[in-house]
Formats: sequence, structure tokens, C-alpha cells
Amino acid sequence: MFYYLPYRFNPIEVPPMSKKVITRDEWERKLKDVKITKEDMNKLIMNFLVTEGYVDTAEKFRIESGTEPGVDLATITDRMTVKQALQSGNVEDAIEKVNDLNPTILDTNPQLYFHLQQQRLIELIRSGKIEEALEFAQEELAPRGEENQSFLEELEKTVALLVFEDVKNCPYGDLLDVSQRLKTASELNAAILTSQSHEKDPKLPSLLKKLIWTQNQLDEKAAYPKINNLTTAALDDPVV
Repeated sequence: MFYYLPYRFNPIEVPPMSKKVITRDEWERKLKDVKITKEDMNKLIMNFLVTEGYVDTAEKFRIESGTEPGVDLATITDRMTVKQALQSGNVEDAIEKVNDLNPTILDTNPQLYFHLQQQRLIELIRSGKIEEALEFAQEELAPRGEENQSFLEELEKTVALLVFEDVKNCPYGDLLDVSQRLKTASELNAAILTSQSHEKDPKLPSLLKKLIWTQNQLDEKAAYPKINNLTTAALDDPVV
């Protein structure tokens, strides 16, 4: 018969692993080994200009670099007209323009249409048209809220603005901020881009997010020349 006697292990303190140090010269040599063509960089820039709606700059860049935008630049002007109308608070005009551009966009996107109508309600409240706002909420938004719980919750928050005398400092005062207009305009802009078979988000910001994520992962393993300022893209010496 065998007996197993308990054995007590004493914990051993394991020293932290030292990070690998990569010098600036070594890092720059590695960067030079990465081959990125000028054509690819130009396409990346054009993608940003087209997606964000910088039509004049896109046209100049097309002429100077020979990079084709991949879309009719006239459609960018139409899209920006819709977006600017919404950003200025003229929701009805934005809806009319997007329907002229492509009537199926709102027909096939009930969430977007609700958010546009919600923005109309916000603009009525902003203008102090209380009775008109209540009537609009009851006739246009309440029926949609009955069909969708998330719509109902958003409607309740918006209507709650009418309860407070100082609406800007109420719990839902951020709905009256310009950022709410920009949020709705961005959603509408993305829907138009999708209807035109174009990417709804530019690639450049996504690449910058990946850069930040990659650096954060590498920070745990190495000390290396790091980009801390994305505006200048300057390499800072490794912190040992």
C-alpha cells in the first residue's frame, strides 16, 4: 500500500521579465524594410477625402496625383448638402433632399428615419414651440415607439426635456447639444454612402486606432521609439 504525504511548496518570487530595448537606429531600419507604395498612400488619402465629403480637395488631389476617386464627385456634393442641412437644424430640408437623392434610403432604414424625426422634435423644443412639439411627438413618434421599445425609451428622454425649465442642465440636456445634430448627420451620411456602395467609414482613422492598439500591446514587451503625438507622427526615444 502506498501513502501520499503532503508536500508543502514554498512560493518562489519570480523576477519580472526585462523588456527588450530597441534603439532608434534599429527601429528606423525596420521601418524602412516596410514597403508602402505611393499609389497605396494616395488611395488612402482619396478614400478619406471622398468619405468625409471634401469634394473640392478631392478634385484637386485627383488632378495632382492622378488618383481616381472611384465615385462621381457630384454625388459627394449632393451628400454634403443633405448633411449640412441636418447639421444646421433644418431636418425637414434634409429629409426632402435625401428622398430626392434616393427615396429607398429612409424606406429601408426605420431606425435612421426615427432618429431624423426625433431630431425634428428636438429642434421644435429648442425653438420653444412646446405645443407643436407635443403634437408632433404624439402623431409622428409615439406610434413608432409602441412598435419598438428602444424607440420608446429615446422618445421618453426627448419629451422629458419639456418638463424642465432649465433644459440645458437637465439629465437629458445633451440632446440639445450640437453634438446630437452631428451624431444624427453622421448616421445619415453613412446610410447614403452605403446606398452608393461606398464604405461608410474612412480607412485612415481605423488605421490610426490599430496603431494605438498595437503600440499598447508592444509596450508590455519592449521599449522602443514610440509615436505619442499622432499629429506630428514623431518618434520619441524608448523609455528604459
